[in-house]
Amino acid sequence: MTNASGQAFPAIWRAGLLCGVLDITAAFATWGPKGVSPVRVLQGIAVGALGTNSYRGGWKTAALGLGFHFLIAFSAAAVFYTASRKLTFMTERPFLAGVSYGVAVYLVMYWVVVPFSRIQRGPVSLWPTVIAIITHMVCVGLPIALVVRRYST
Repeated sequence: MTNASGQAFPAIWRAGLLCGVLDITAAFATWGPKGVSPVRVLQGIAVGALGTNSYRGGWKTAALGLGFHFLIAFSAAAVFYTASRKLTFMTERPFLAGVSYGVAVYLVMYWVVVPFSRIQRGPVSLWPTVIAIITHMVCVGLPIALVVRRYST
């Protein structure tokens, strides 16, 4: 395994970008058939900081939501990359590590971040939870793990 610090930025950049694109695409694909526009999805992300006023902000709050989304994606990639420098199994077994990391990111986002934000969450239901966990495994954890592994060999 290469541990060169010069690999950190490209690994985190590419992993965060891929994760961010896949995850937001999944959100659009999940909510679009329910009549929720991409702008509304992005404004929904900004609700965490702005509260429901986000929905009245048009493209500005949608852009802010997109910025928050990618900040979270790059942060998740940076955490995985940093942990993988010490826990080598994360790059030796990227599928297992990635799927597990996706579940961990889901748990942190939905059970730690969201409760401390201005998002007013409704009751938890099984099917949306299953979809969210699978999305985090496939669109967040797995791409991050695979990209980081590529920069670790």
